[in-house]
Amino acid sequence: MRETVKSARRVFEVLEYFDRERRPLALGEIAAALAYPASSASILLKSIVALGYLEYDRASRTYFPTMRIAALGRWVEGALFADRPILSLMEHLHQALGETVILGAESDLHAQYIHLIHSAEPLHFAVPVGTRRPLGGSGMGWALLAGLSDREIEKRRRRMNAEGVQRPRLAAEDLALRIRLVRARGYAFSKGSISEGVGIIAMAIPAAPHGRRLSIGLGGPVVRLQRKEKAIVAELRSAIPRFLGEAA
Repeated sequence: MRETVKSARRVFEVLEYFDRERRPLALGEIAAALAYPASSASILLKSIVALGYLEYDRASRTYFPTMRIAALGRWVEGALFADRPILSLMEHLHQALGETVILGAESDLHAQYIHLIHSAEPLHFAVPVGTRRPLGGSGMGWALLAGLSDREIEKRRRRMNAEGVQRPRLAAEDLALRIRLVRARGYAFSKGSISEGVGIIAMAIPAAPHGRRLSIGLGGPVVRLQRKEKAIVAELRSAIPRFLGEAA
């Protein structure tokens, strides 16, 4: 989080905390949950109230989001999923395969999870929307990179290393080997690259509105994904063109 401005980060941490709790919250609860000094939390909350994104109930001394929060991002789903088949594709994969389905988009040097349908399995891939993974060190990232030219991939690799996105630093030959494998197979399979024992099988899909580059993946315990690998890959290969109208 070193690259973020503290005050901006804290605003979103507060809003995300409300999203998790979904109830009115007192100053003390917010400060304790987010490890903020009480004085700093008080100033921050008063500022968000003044901007119209929180309301304060003096009787209960609690804060709660206003409808301005709900309205702020209402247009985003339509912009991202103007062609609703992407969501239908995700639901189909979830029903057919039983694993967490992740839609990822290239966001500068990261793959960012922009929509998820979580598995009902007791052991499942559980991360929130908005999670970011390095392009060079994740299954979703490899699936996105494989569609670029070798020159573009190398430019991104250099930036990832220079900006500290990739740790340890990513060697050109290691990434090139990984991308060759993804291109040969037609899909990426990460095994414990981010979290031990957890993996993703991912494929690139046709671009979304506004030219965003997307990949879709199934996440879960590596041992379970290995057992289901052929079925997952076969379903991805058949479902993507069926729902999106283009060859995977």
